[in-house]
Amino acid sequence: MPWLVLLASAVLEAVWASALGASDGLSRPVPSVVFLVAGAVSMVGLARAVRTIPIGTAYAVWTGVGAALTVTWAMATGGEEPSLVRVLLLTGIVGAVIGLKLVGHEHSAGSQAPPG
Repeated sequence: MPWLVLLASAVLEAVWASALGASDGLSRPVPSVVFLVAGAVSMVGLARAVRTIPIGTAYAVWTGVGAALTVTWAMATGGEEPSLVRVLLLTGIVGAVIGLKLVGHEHSAGSQAPPG
């Protein structure tokens, strides 16, 4: 369940980042409200996920998935130019995130999260 919360939070990170871009410096009300709400909910989800997922792993997944989705959305909507190189690099980010999940984590003396 913590991994699903983390992934949902990462999706919301892409939402708030995209809304921030659409807000024109927080001068447009609707994207500004979406930015604020999605940002807050995304942070709460990240905070919940790090109760069991180590912060380094959780933050890498949160930012990696959020960044990949933000760039993908920008390319899909015409905000950024799509290219084969970009798609390959985004695939690398997603692959690294999957790798972090597959490798898992072991509880160590310096770890903030309990095993599980």
